[in-house]
Amino acid sequence: MFVLKVHSVDLERPISVEEDETGFSYASKRAQPPEKLIPSLKLFERKGLIHLYRNSSHSSLPNLSSRSTTLFVVAVPNYFSSLDFIRFCDSRIAHVSEIVFIRNDGMEDRYNVLIKLSDQSAADGFYKNLNGKKYEPSEAEVCHILYVMSVEYTEFDELAASPPVGFTELPTCPICLERLDPDTSGIVSTLCDHSFQCSCTSKWTYLSCQVCRLCQQQDEILSCSICGKTENVWACLVCGFLGCGRYKEGHSIRHWKETHHCYSLDLRTQQIWDYVGDSYVHRLNHSRIDGKSVEMNNRCLSHEGECGLCECSEDTGISGAIFNSKVDSIVIEYNDLLASQLKAQRQYYESLIVEARSKQESSIAEAVEQTVGNKMQELQIEIEKCEKEKNDITEVNRKLIKEQDTWRKKAKEIEEREAALLVAKDSFIVDLEEQIRDIKVFVEAQKTLKNMSSDLDGIREGTVLPVPIKDEPVSSVRRQKKSNRRK
Repeated sequence: MFVLKVHSVDLERPISVEEDETGFSYASKRAQPPEKLIPSLKLFERKGLIHLYRNSSHSSLPNLSSRSTTLFVVAVPNYFSSLDFIRFCDSRIAHVSEIVFIRNDGMEDRYNVLIKLSDQSAADGFYKNLNGKKYEPSEAEVCHILYVMSVEYTEFDELAASPPVGFTELPTCPICLERLDPDTSGIVSTLCDHSFQCSCTSKWTYLSCQVCRLCQQQDEILSCSICGKTENVWACLVCGFLGCGRYKEGHSIRHWKETHHCYSLDLRTQQIWDYVGDSYVHRLNHSRIDGKSVEMNNRCLSHEGECGLCECSEDTGISGAIFNSKVDSIVIEYNDLLASQLKAQRQYYESLIVEARSKQESSIAEAVEQTVGNKMQELQIEIEKCEKEKNDITEVNRKLIKEQDTWRKKAKEIEEREAALLVAKDSFIVDLEEQIRDIKVFVEAQKTLKNMSSDLDGIREGTVLPVPIKDEPVSSVRRQKKSNRRK
């Protein structure tokens, strides 16, 4: 089951047989235009880039559920003109209602044809009579016809390159299609599998397919487009991208995941790997027993199921070729898998060692950082505490200095007050001492007068003289004691 998407910014342009007669025609010198063309036949020409998709869950070989009234002719050689193609259709052209010639300026060696027929029986007859038939007996190109379920035209390249759900893209190069097995490509009849420098690819004039050009350049050393590795290089069968295999850097499988181009050609063994089906899908036309070419058994194409008519039950030696090829593929796959697993294990354990070292270093660095941080935090707290104590002591000292000046003033005032009190006391004491002395003198005089009262007449004419005091005055003694205390 196939689906077509055409990236085209052009519109269908009606053409006529007379227009094509003036151009170069491969058979123009030996054939004349068809005598009769049905009036309802419409001929169109359109430019665009074709994307061919197949249902990845079903076989591409025609069956009752995959047939349709629209046929797609893959890669008609450019030397075969439109008129030549109509002649090639012969009597089957009477059942054709519309033909669209789709050309691509980037592919000068071929063009494609889209044919719409009137009913299913006409389409089956067209397919049975012309599929696998050579365009010219002397040339190598074979007509390959596919049943197409739908055709979509779009102006956007991204939309045309996006496969429908459940579909995978196929190459439109006939040589690359013939490399694939019939279940994948839908192409049954082929004379060659186009591997190991076959000569048929050189018959194409321009070789617009990049994969075919790479297969012809066997002397050149091809490398991965991303990493440059020259070992185990695979080519995308759809776009020609060169990438290393999954057992190197895996750029080929990355390309599949990014673009959904699932078919990749091993340039060393010419085998084709399907990433979706996870298996090889190349056509096997060489016997591994004797190295000779063998003919592929065609699947039964009889819609009535009469296998005896198409002789599909005959064994022509392909079973042994398939078996030996599968064994070789399994051995190669096992060796590559073993090497990749050993490499993956080595890388895994090396990554574990590196991870353990990095974890240890990170844990040590984290512990050191945490310890230093805690220590710095403690020191910062201690510094803040000391700063606070310093500020408190400074404040206390300032207050003490201020109070000291105050107390000094008070002490000075008290000393001055005491000195003044002492002077006042001393003067008062001196006055008291003089008064006491006077009293003593008076008392002694009274005593003397009393004792001399009997001799009043003798005293009357006498003179009073002062009597010297024998004892030291009290005030002088107190002053001396006070001076001693101060010393």
